[in-house]
Amino acid sequence: MRNFTRRSILLSVACLILLAVGGNIASAQTARTARDLGSQTARAGFRNESEIAAKFENFQTDQHAREWLRAIGYDAESVRSIKTEKPHGDKSDVVLLITTESGEKRYGISIKLVSSERGFNQIDKRWLTDYAKMWNMPDDIAEAMKYYVGETPPFKTSRDKRRMFLNEFEHEMRERMVTFFETNKKKIVTSLIKGSGRGSADLFMVAQRSGKGERWVIKSIDETIAYFAEGDVEMTRAGNLKIGRISMQRKGGDGGRPTANMLQFKLNPAELFDAK
Repeated sequence: MRNFTRRSILLSVACLILLAVGGNIASAQTARTARDLGSQTARAGFRNESEIAAKFENFQTDQHAREWLRAIGYDAESVRSIKTEKPHGDKSDVVLLITTESGEKRYGISIKLVSSERGFNQIDKRWLTDYAKMWNMPDDIAEAMKYYVGETPPFKTSRDKRRMFLNEFEHEMRERMVTFFETNKKKIVTSLIKGSGRGSADLFMVAQRSGKGERWVIKSIDETIAYFAEGDVEMTRAGNLKIGRISMQRKGGDGGRPTANMLQFKLNPAELFDAK
């Protein structure tokens, strides 16, 4: 009788354990399902550049595309067709070929998809030598910048043994750097945002998706350049450079590979929603 009672107790305990484990597994699965659903919800809306291109091509029935056309300056009813291309050029993510009675016009669009109002987006990244050539950078500034990106080891004690920060240079060199970027600000910002050649951008589009819904803004590339160029050129406390509303910094990361020494530029595309 005692053995039977002991077995009954053990079986009861085992059942309770199985129920608890099963409940935890079910809870975990439910939580995982909720996370997946939340992730899918966050990804809803403007998913990528290809989807935006497809919406433009279906402008006859797509309400977003009809609104975007109005923002560009077209009445959707006057548009006969829209074809899109995926360029291999510089800044355009999508090229629109809009046909009306007047003929066909081509627009390169730089598209930034954002989910946060504070997120920064890399707009350009290259080797220092490329920028020096593009902007006719004086030799002494180009040589100093090599210390900043880490192509040349620090010539004095630095916060980072691999490279130097801009505020670690002598006052005269700091002033020369700021003066160079201030004097050439329009050319520099134009190359970073618009690019050059057939792959350059004519329009700048920001599409935001978040838990609050969707919103978008389309500006001409000249308006966009003027907005992000607005403001002083100044060194930050961290030893990087602000060019108007654009941040310049060493790329870093990449597991210490040489590409960590590239120069990159960032901006917050969501700021364009507040541009006048």
